[in-house]
Amino acid sequence: MPGCVWGGVYLGLRADTLVGGCLKFRIRDMKESDLDGVAAIEGVSFPTPWSREMFREDLTRPFSRPFTAEGPAGEILGYVVCWNVAGEAHILNIAVHPDFRGRGIGKALILEAIRRAGRARSKWIQLEVRAGNDQAQALYRKCGFTFIGIRKGYYTDTGEDALLFSREIRPADAT
Repeated sequence: MPGCVWGGVYLGLRADTLVGGCLKFRIRDMKESDLDGVAAIEGVSFPTPWSREMFREDLTRPFSRPFTAEGPAGEILGYVVCWNVAGEAHILNIAVHPDFRGRGIGKALILEAIRRAGRARSKWIQLEVRAGNDQAQALYRKCGFTFIGIRKGYYTDTGEDALLFSREIRPADAT
């Protein structure tokens, strides 16, 4: 699934003068050769990052659906690890490189996770998010997720609570 997120800077006296362009990326299945890029993003995104081996294991699990957003030069801009088990999907890990956050890549990754879960015949998709991560929570709500509960002390590295979000997957989501 190719993506294109428009951005730019207005210059000059006329408000319609836009210098910039499209941030091009495509979403594709994660490969072992992506793991350096994925691990680098993971390391700058989370206080207790997953190891490279954890991502490698998910490449081989039949119920795991890891995929990436790849830039035009083959660089990894973001990724998702999503499991589909017993009619439900669960986003275990999602991150976008800090230099590319707020530019639509995270939303595209979430929508692709929903689409793939629908194609795998999952009826619901869930995720946990740190209670203090307001930006991610807003994005999840924008993508149709609703808050359904709290997991007290879920994040053992900080003791922070996780908020549990869920979304129904409709037949139209799978297209």
